[in-house]
Amino acid sequence: MTAILHKLSPQQVRERIDAGRAVLIDIREPDEYARSHIKGAQSQPLSVWEKAHLSVDPDADVIFTCRSGMRTTGACDRLAARVTGDAFVLDGGLNAWEKAGLPVETNADAPLEIMRQVQIAAGSLVLIGVLLGFFVAPAWFGLSAFVGAGLTFAGVTGFCGMARLLMLMPWNRVKTA
Repeated sequence: MTAILHKLSPQQVRERIDAGRAVLIDIREPDEYARSHIKGAQSQPLSVWEKAHLSVDPDADVIFTCRSGMRTTGACDRLAARVTGDAFVLDGGLNAWEKAGLPVETNADAPLEIMRQVQIAAGSLVLIGVLLGFFVAPAWFGLSAFVGAGLTFAGVTGFCGMARLLMLMPWNRVKTA
């Protein structure tokens, strides 16, 4: 039987949180959570979900959120299986929360999320390869092909070399006090 996550609007989630009846679980990756999140949300990244220890008051409503609602929808079986009783999802995720004018904790000093950095870098390299291929020498089309092959490999294997490389960049290093 497929588990169901009941959808709640941002206003319904806010009411449950304010009443102390709910726990909000943010399933995005730590770099995404560090950049912006709903105040009081617990970070439990989906990538380590099976290893995570989720301890929630059994009488509390467990509400899951991500950026847009797509990850929570795609992982509803995994998420709901960890909750006794009904499980809920913030319909539209953090995007809908922000659109409703509800407060978000933001850290402008946190770097862009790694996947956004990958998208920017890969897109830029493909564009540069195409432009150089047309205007300098056709051999530059190979750059675009190389990036495309890397993205395909990342999609098939789950290993993204560009993301690993970007994580090592100075702007992505964790600052310690």
